[in-house]
Amino acid sequence: MKRKAPNYIPALLLIVAVVVLSAVCGFYAFRPEKEIIQGEVEVTEYRVSSKVPGRVAKILVEEGQKVHAGDVLAVLEAPDVAAKLTQAEGAEAAAAAQSRKAQKGAREEQIQGAYELWQKAIAGRQVMEKSYARVKRLHDEGVATAQKLDEVVAQRDAAIATERAAKSQYDLAKNGAQLEDKQAAAAVVQRAEGAIREVRSYLKETVLRASLDGEVTDIFPSLGELVGTGAPVMNVALMDKMWVAFNVREDHLSQIKMNAVVDAVVPALGDKAVRLRITNIKDMGTYAAWKATKTTGQYDMKTFQVKATPIEKVEGLRPGMSVLLK
Repeated sequence: MKRKAPNYIPALLLIVAVVVLSAVCGFYAFRPEKEIIQGEVEVTEYRVSSKVPGRVAKILVEEGQKVHAGDVLAVLEAPDVAAKLTQAEGAEAAAAAQSRKAQKGAREEQIQGAYELWQKAIAGRQVMEKSYARVKRLHDEGVATAQKLDEVVAQRDAAIATERAAKSQYDLAKNGAQLEDKQAAAAVVQRAEGAIREVRSYLKETVLRASLDGEVTDIFPSLGELVGTGAPVMNVALMDKMWVAFNVREDHLSQIKMNAVVDAVVPALGDKAVRLRITNIKDMGTYAAWKATKTTGQYDMKTFQVKATPIEKVEGLRPGMSVLLK
């Protein structure tokens, strides 16, 4: 009786199936995964500070509070500035008084006194002219001596000079100060007024107001603390000006172009899909370069910061959230 030959076909089929299954598993297990570029939501902020040093007297907002342009955020106490304002106002009052005095001229009593002296000098001059006429006639008749005539002439000339001097004093008292003196007094008043405006501008700086609509993110000093000139008191974020910053290696830049629209997701919002427009690509410098680990086949690659802004407003998007760019 002949022995039946064994059937190897099922075993071969099984071996082929195992090989194919292993190849498929190996392909999916070792194929290169699609790289994900992670970015972070940033926001434009401005710092609220003062030109003058002072002590924090009031803080009228809290972190996370929305504010509008013109809202009072904090109030500082600056007694030094208030004292300077008092000094400037006193200087302005004194300068204004001097200017009024220069514009008005002498007092009425002084003008009247100068007028009376002028009239007295006129009377003295008239008397001396009559005396001169008499002595001159007597001299011509040979009664009076030449010396007597000379004395009378000198007295008449002195009386005439005295009248002129009295008249000039009267005119000076009546007309007041010279034009240059009046202009100088007016300039002093303008300088004092400018000093007052300057000090008042500093005093306004003690009331800190919001420049633009936004959200208070940080408050640095506490009540009663001293803050210096230009020291930040708080930060206000412009929530309508958010953008996303990605750090992209230069070998991936071929897929990113200026003004291009890319798709991304926000994990914090349940992998919400967002569309972003590339607005800036900037070299981050040598400190952010990717160094090659092999001496051959690789090269150092720089890192670029890619800035992208949402095309449409994304509800719930907050600074600091991660954004994934596939």
